[in-house]
Amino acid sequence: MSNYHLAEINIARMKGVDINDPIMKEFVDNLTFINTLAENSSGFIWRLKDDSYNATKLNPYNDEQIIINVSVWENIETLEHYMYKTFHSEFLKRRKEWFLKFGKAHTAMWWIPKGHVPTMEEAVEKLDYLQQNGISEVAFDFKNIFPAPKLKNVSEIK
Repeated sequence: MSNYHLAEINIARMKGVDINDPIMKEFVDNLTFINTLAENSSGFIWRLKDDSYNATKLNPYNDEQIIINVSVWENIETLEHYMYKTFHSEFLKRRKEWFLKFGKAHTAMWWIPKGHVPTMEEAVEKLDYLQQNGISEVAFDFKNIFPAPKLKNVSEIK
């Protein structure tokens, strides 16, 4: 059993000028369902959300076309199951309807001590690190997964 959880950030550049653009309507109409599905999924720990129950009002990149998602999961397997084996996968298959190709890395994952809740700024830093430096134990992606750190003793969890 690991003393770590998996944190992830993903961002996307919308085809619409902002989240209220008519091209984004079907995506927006399903956000609550998709978010509830995540929260009820095995292995889900936490997700970033604003007062509208999602994170669409958050704008760390100062760009109305970029939306952000940050979540924490028990491990990679539970995140993968949610992403690829639930209704969420239908939206992944259709992402080109709502989102433009994002040139740089758009997803980063990293290990956090159990109980830690990553800030939006921390998540953005991890994605920026991955975009600038490539994959490492600091930040990685689904194609290049790094295992959770091994602890020498419990006092190392801080």
